[in-house]
Amino acid sequence: MIKLKKILTEDIEFEEFADTRMSGASKIVDNAKEKGGLALLTWHHFKVKLPYYKKATEGKFDIEAAKKEFEETYKKISLSMTPIEFQREVGRLEVLGELLIKETA
Repeated sequence: MIKLKKILTEDIEFEEFADTRMSGASKIVDNAKEKGGLALLTWHHFKVKLPYYKKATEGKFDIEAAKKEFEETYKKISLSMTPIEFQREVGRLEVLGELLIKETA
């Protein structure tokens, strides 16, 4: 609970936040790929997040570009997407949103 409290507060630096999130997402990606089958939807959902976390850990997260991409991604999500497309875009929306919220908090 203490670690969660730390992550949800401003006590943790942005790069550390992104690194922690990237570590968790990487584990999920590896586990989902190994499991296969329907877990591959989870793989797509989390795999798309990794490059964003990497950029953030390297100090290359562009807030204005991320805001624009967040809005574009939000507008793209629809019920006419395939399950894979849906998982990728919702994953992208999530990672952009959480990084923007953390960086601008």
